[in-house]
Amino acid sequence: MSTLSDLAHAQGRLKDADVEWLHRLAGDGQLLADLASADIVMWIQTADGSFIAVAHSRPSGAATLFYRDIVGEKVRPQWRTQVQAAFESGEIVDSSSPDWFEETPTRVRAVPILRKQEEHIVLGVITRHTNLGEARMPSRQQISFDECANDLFRMITSGEFPDLSAPTAPRRGAPRASDGLIRLDVDGITTFASPNALSAFNRMGFDDELEGESLAEVTTRIVPPSRQVDESLPVVVTGRAPWRTDMEARGVTVSLRAIPLRDHGTRIGAIVLCRDVSELRHQEQELITKDATIREIHHRVKNNLQTVASLLRIQARRTRSDDAREALTQAMRRVESIAVVHDTLASGLSQTVDFDDVFDRVLKLVAEVAAAPNTRARTQLEGRFGMLPSEYATPLALALTEVVTNAVEHGLAGREGIVRIEATRTDEQLRVTVTDTGLGLPEGRVGQGLGTQIVRTLIQGELSGSIEWQGSEGEGTQVTIEIPMRWIAA
Repeated sequence: MSTLSDLAHAQGRLKDADVEWLHRLAGDGQLLADLASADIVMWIQTADGSFIAVAHSRPSGAATLFYRDIVGEKVRPQWRTQVQAAFESGEIVDSSSPDWFEETPTRVRAVPILRKQEEHIVLGVITRHTNLGEARMPSRQQISFDECANDLFRMITSGEFPDLSAPTAPRRGAPRASDGLIRLDVDGITTFASPNALSAFNRMGFDDELEGESLAEVTTRIVPPSRQVDESLPVVVTGRAPWRTDMEARGVTVSLRAIPLRDHGTRIGAIVLCRDVSELRHQEQELITKDATIREIHHRVKNNLQTVASLLRIQARRTRSDDAREALTQAMRRVESIAVVHDTLASGLSQTVDFDDVFDRVLKLVAEVAAAPNTRARTQLEGRFGMLPSEYATPLALALTEVVTNAVEHGLAGREGIVRIEATRTDEQLRVTVTDTGLGLPEGRVGQGLGTQIVRTLIQGELSGSIEWQGSEGEGTQVTIEIPMRWIAA
């Protein structure tokens, strides 16, 4: 299904700023639908003068009229005149008589969308489709919700809603009309509080009626003086700014969102939406704690691995056997290459690592080998590895350490040369080629030492990849590693 941006840009009539305005309004489409207990459809004009639906919101507390999504469809003939009149006049146009939609009596209201700028330009039209088939005596809450909806529709017509100073991306657990709604007058006095809103404040310790009370004073009584509160809380509970904040008392966290109501620039009150988000915030805190624990574990593992590497280095220096010293040195490098990955994981929340940074540090470990007597090895890195999950990064870092170390230690032993590492990544696979200008493979055969066995096990066993050695004696060696990336995409 096409997005609002796709549909808007396809018509070629709106600027980027206009489309952004429509996006902001569509973001509050659910709020409008819930307050009005009606389907809300957004229309923009097409190149041929008709109108196309670019957004649709269904009410959560009433039956929808449109069981199938109508986004992308052109306006129906029975609504065309009304939508056209609202678009051309810039005024709200109500249907003069009930409209029938699939044997259901409805009432349609067309609201022009104006963007507040130097010249008020009509960007499109919102239609409100009310199902009259469920008509019954409205409750006080329904009447209050409907009044709030009418205030917002009027603000849409004057270009005062949405508000550009409001946050664009809602926080997790953003309150909705059904979660709790409080209506404030211009002085911040509560004129209506829905049962869910009253319950939320009751859970925080307020045991009286909200109506007739100053919401700011109620908040002051609820929140303990010792508790640190968000600086935006006083502005939100007085309804003076379109912001969001949380307030906490007695272990209960309530998210608040204020929507100032204006009439041609004059503030007439506000809507305050509230939602008990105690469980959500508790889960978020648990996730933060778990992330910190995981980082600490990686940090300690890294420290322990570095300690093991230091012990191996000390033992290598004290041993008298050249073979034992070489074996301990290789073991030290393998441990240190694993420690590099854990060190990278310990620095962030994600369990993925920038492998280019990891491999950069791995090459520094190889520099110790390059510093051997009569050996002058230069490394060249081309391409990028990108981000890899830890289960890929650890075996790959260890395998490349073995391959590059082997190229320097054996291929370029006692001579000068270059080791070139080229990484090519697509959505399907990661291909790494390590080429050296060294001695090549004796008789064209691959060795069967411990390092070669480790590399095969890591690449083929743990990464489900393939590894291939090519090269003739005296012509250098090329090692090609291919690792499938489809598991990462999945």
